Amino acid sequence: MQPVLDPNPKDGQRKMLFVLGTFFAIFVIIAVVATLAAP
Repeated sequence: MQPVLDPNPKDGQRKMLFVLGTFFAIFVIIAVVATLAAP
């Protein structure tokens, strides 16, 4: 297991940004579906 706070991250920030971007995209999709499904 890699430490969370790696002192010399090669692609740690990119991976974290990818995870946050994916989570944000899923949240936006859920919000849009909920808005369209709302009466």
